[in-house]
Amino acid sequence: MKLILEKEAEYQNKVIELAAYQKEYTAASLLKSKDKIVLKTIEEYYKELINGYIAKGRRGNSRVYRDSYNSLKRFKNEKLDFFFDEIDVEWLNEYENWLRNKKCVETTISLLFRTLRSAYNKAVESNNVRKVENPFKRFKVSKFNTKTQKRAISKEDIKKIISLDLSSQRSYMKLSRDMFIFSYLCGGINFTDMANLKSSHIINKRLVYIRQKTKKRISVPLQQEAISIIEKYIIGKKDSDEYIFPILSNKKYKTELQKHNRIHKMIGKVNDYLKKISRLAEIETNLTTYCLRHSYATVLKNSGVNIALISEILGHSDLKTTQIYLDSFDNEQIDEAMGHLL
Repeated sequence: MKLILEKEAEYQNKVIELAAYQKEYTAASLLKSKDKIVLKTIEEYYKELINGYIAKGRRGNSRVYRDSYNSLKRFKNEKLDFFFDEIDVEWLNEYENWLRNKKCVETTISLLFRTLRSAYNKAVESNNVRKVENPFKRFKVSKFNTKTQKRAISKEDIKKIISLDLSSQRSYMKLSRDMFIFSYLCGGINFTDMANLKSSHIINKRLVYIRQKTKKRISVPLQQEAISIIEKYIIGKKDSDEYIFPILSNKKYKTELQKHNRIHKMIGKVNDYLKKISRLAEIETNLTTYCLRHSYATVLKNSGVNIALISEILGHSDLKTTQIYLDSFDNEQIDEAMGHLL
């Protein structure tokens, strides 16, 4: 009789557990089921996600989840030994307040919450969350998705930066100005793509490269000002496999992680010098490596260049559409558009 009662209690617990996970069952499947559902802690689940992306070669995704994981660890004093079930609206509000007290900007908060929501939803799909109300149904992550304020500067401001006398300034100041202007003159090329440029990317006075982010081929004409900047940095470099700008080095930065960390560090340093440059040029806008993409598009729009070629070219809202537009224009049309930059 005792054995029967124990078995009855065991199957009742299984029924409760399966119901908690919203799993269907029959009497036959209940009898076959031997494994007890074991939840992973947030620590364990995040590490599994991160390692899974690394194994698939998706290092960008792994870094996003790693950043989210590190933020959560700091928030919970290095302890993530609890389950996703414990995350509710109150918990999310506390996390938001903690991030704001840390002076995180809105875009960073938005990314961290979107990543956490993604991890939570993946945990739900893999039955790692018991039957509880999804807190993200009431806590709207969309409230953080404020559009980035316009950061474009005018053609006149660009010319002020070009004409600045930096002869007495440090080499990093000169490099920051050169990369800023080069990006502007070369279709708003971003910092990572600039850092990876080599002499082999210069073909018949055109800059031809594959975007790191989208793997799309980009081809833009090199104006004389851009060529002059390139010539300044390739002096003494005989190997076409050497990088143009002194950001990366084949000998020093070999792995993708080393390159990523180096570029991330240099973006911060260049942005610091760009702030100094904006003060020297008496420009109110806070210059960054990113505002060049806005400036490139804005100047061409104000010059009356075809909207289909420009307004979507940087992919601020839909990168795939941008590439479709780019692919539909030939070099002659792009060259004509680029002639309006200075």
